[in-house]
Amino acid sequence: MYRHFIFLSILFLHFMSIAQPPSRTFPASLLYEKASPQLLQILDNPDTFRYQLIYTQIDRDRNNNPRFTHYKLRSNKDEYFNPASTVKMPLAFLALEKLHQMKIMDVDKNTPMLTDSAFSRQTTVTEDTSAANGLPSIAHYIKKIFLISDNDAYNRLYEFLGQQYINETLWKKGYKDIRITRRFTPMDEEENRHTNPIRFVKDGKTIYTQPPAYSQAKFNFPQTILIGRAHYNRDEQLVQSPMDFTRHNNAPLEDLQQIMQSVLFPGSVPAKQRFKLDQDDYKMLYRYMSQMPSESKHPKYDTSEYFDSYAKFLFKADRTIPSYIRVFNKTGWSYGFLTDISYVVDFKNNIEFMLSALIYVNSDGILNDDKYEYKETGYPFFKEVGNIFYEYELQRKRERKPDLSKFKISYTEP
Repeated sequence: MYRHFIFLSILFLHFMSIAQPPSRTFPASLLYEKASPQLLQILDNPDTFRYQLIYTQIDRDRNNNPRFTHYKLRSNKDEYFNPASTVKMPLAFLALEKLHQMKIMDVDKNTPMLTDSAFSRQTTVTEDTSAANGLPSIAHYIKKIFLISDNDAYNRLYEFLGQQYINETLWKKGYKDIRITRRFTPMDEEENRHTNPIRFVKDGKTIYTQPPAYSQAKFNFPQTILIGRAHYNRDEQLVQSPMDFTRHNNAPLEDLQQIMQSVLFPGSVPAKQRFKLDQDDYKMLYRYMSQMPSESKHPKYDTSEYFDSYAKFLFKADRTIPSYIRVFNKTGWSYGFLTDISYVVDFKNNIEFMLSALIYVNSDGILNDDKYEYKETGYPFFKEVGNIFYEYELQRKRERKPDLSKFKISYTEP
């Protein structure tokens, strides 16, 4: 009888374990509790949507120093996603750092920078009509990168830095998995290793020339990365095979968030991971990372196309952002992948948090056909996930209210 009772008890517990849904740890538990049917459909199909998420709580000590608690959902450096324009963020930081390392008199982020050509498919830049003075500069390129994710601005910083400098500097900072191999313009691998000659000018005279460079960076491509079932090639021909991303840019979500944290909160990361910037650099970056297109005079943007939340995915579905909220971020969108690395500040309710997320929305499995479900699935995903964590932050108890004055910025332009 006793053995029979034990057997039945074990059998009962076995069936109970089958009947119960698997336990979910935070933050998945919060998302499942609050999710709409559409979000549940995404959460239940990770192989289809390839989503990753990092939610970071920030708590302050008595001296207002931040302490970070990271919660991750499917964050995985080995699961490839196309980082798209998010790679523009580290290049902006590296460009400022390189200027300090050069130590060339009269050359800084505001000095006009002219780009020449010296190799196949390279192009020149001698003016920028969107700038107040009509000339391109590092600072103006950085502004356009953060406000509307300008591709040409990224290409020019890539050429100023050089492929080898970009990657070896990031690797030295500890970001071993980052790989930035290409501009955002049609070029082959050899062309992307060559970068343009560059001139800095003052009053129409050249004060410093940077010669063309060739990258000898040695990349590690550990595995073949194939995505989709078919793709259109550069000749707009449909190829019935997956698209090969093996040698494309790569930047894990965790690294991108750490890079952003290292600039917003330099003291929170090891010294080797920081970018060597001065206070004027930080001030400029905080402004451009959070500024909206309508607040810019140079460039002057068409706000029907570049609306306030154009590059703020947490609010893009609404096309607007509450006046008391600022989002310091960098987004990327390409090949059906959407990514947003964000630090959110609510000055009215005194809350702050970081949220980095990505999703893949390409139901037909064809890449380069411009048929992705960004509006139908992608932007609503960011809106709902962002709102869930925002509402959670509103009710989360904190030992101390943060002093957020560091991030209160004037966006008035002359």
